[in-house]
Formats: sequence, C-alpha cells, structure tokens
Amino acid sequence: MKSKRSIHILKYVLAIICALLFLFPLYVILNNSLKPFSEVRISEMWIPAKNPSFEGFAKAFDKLMQNIINSFILVIPVSILSMVFGSVMGFIFAKVKFRFNKILFALVIFGMFIPYQSILIPLVRSLNKIGLYGSLGGLIVTHIVYGLPISSLMFRNYYAKIPDELVEAGMIDGLELWGVFRQVVIPISMPTMVVVLIWQFTSVWNDFLFAVTLTQKPSIQPITVALQNLAGTQVIEWNVQMAGALIAALPTLFVYIFLGKYFIQGLLSGSVKG
Repeated sequence: MKSKRSIHILKYVLAIICALLFLFPLYVILNNSLKPFSEVRISEMWIPAKNPSFEGFAKAFDKLMQNIINSFILVIPVSILSMVFGSVMGFIFAKVKFRFNKILFALVIFGMFIPYQSILIPLVRSLNKIGLYGSLGGLIVTHIVYGLPISSLMFRNYYAKIPDELVEAGMIDGLELWGVFRQVVIPISMPTMVVVLIWQFTSVWNDFLFAVTLTQKPSIQPITVALQNLAGTQVIEWNVQMAGALIAALPTLFVYIFLGKYFIQGLLSGSVKG
C-alpha cells in the first residue's frame, strides 16, 4: 500500500513540475507585459512587477488593432470554406466509386507534404498574374488551397466509417447523391467539422511565412507579421512586445477553451485516423 501511495504522490509531483515548466514562459510574458517600460530588464524578467501597468497593453492594442481585424477577415472565410470544400471532397473520395479514386486521393494528400518554402516563387508569380498578390484575397485563396489536403483527409476518414447502406437507403428513398450528402451525411458530421474549423483557425491565425510573403502593405498584414514589426530597430519595448504576443494568442486560446471538448470528441471519433 505504501509503495502504491508513494508512486501516486510521485506522479502528482512530476505533473506539477511539468505544469510549472510549461507555465513559466507564460508567467514571464504576462509579468513583463504588466511592467512599465522603465522597469523592464532582460536580466530581471522573472521578478514580479513592482508597479503593474497596462501601458504595454494599451500601446500594443493601438498598434495591432487593424491587424487583428485583418486576421479575422482572413481566418473566418478560410476556416468555413476549407470545411465546406473538404467535406465535399472527403465524401466523394469515401463514398463515390470511380476510376483512379485512390490515386487521385493520394495526389491530394501529397499536398500535405509539400514544404511551404518550395512553392513560394511559383505561388507569388501565379497570384501576381491573376491580380491577387499583395492582398488579403490572395492570402485567403492560398490558405484554402493549402488546407484542402488535411481537411479532405479528416472528412474522408470520418465518412469511410459511415455504412454504405445508409447512403444506399437515402438513394432508394428518392434522394440523389447530393441530397444524401446534404440531408443525411452533413447532420452527423459535426464532430469532424469542429475539428477542421479549429485546425484551420489555429494554423491560419498563427501563419507567418505566407503572411509576410504575400502581403506588403502594413495596413493589410495579419497579426503575426505586425507582431514581428513591433520590435524596434534600436530600442525594443519588451512590455509592448509581450503584451502584443498575449493579445495575438487570445483568439486561439478562446477557441480551444470553448470548443476544446468538441475537438477531443472529433479526434476520438476517428476523424484523423487513417
């Protein structure tokens, strides 16, 4: 009994130590964002603020407000359209039998493994030719296309678990294939839809490479690029920089807080299992 109790206590101690290690960077960021600029010292970043102030948050919010709006303009249509297109493609690859089905699906999935850096030059030239380079529209199109492989995979694996008899029964009742998808399949797809929405929201909100490459004007850049631009060339206002990092992290944090349980349910339902 004593040995089991000792092991139980050891597990809790290790869990607390791991939690403190993970939370320490958050403490440093929050602590220094609450310090006035005159108190910020790199060598004293873990020392609690003597005179807490929201000066850093005020400056950061003032500088990042437009970029936060830009990020929402970006992630909302990307997340929704990725979910819509991914669900359609996943259903087709899972339930529609046609020639070269598996080969085409493999080619779609192959897009997940193409590094961003390898397609930047042709991507920029293509967007420039169609007049979307340097705009949020071009960034939206890029993220939708690049998000299709993973969203299609999630939906396809989920729909593959749906019995074929359910689709056949819907068609026997007079529904066409699109009707079966819309009236039968979509209502039971909510777990995977939430997973795709959260996945796309998080990845697009945190993207930096595409954002900095495809947008030039500061007025249309997303929050990640603007956050990088907060760093001065000679003097870095660490309190403003860290307050900006917290502000930039809040939307994804709220998404996981309010939708986290649905995300876990979607994962456990087999939506990302091959």
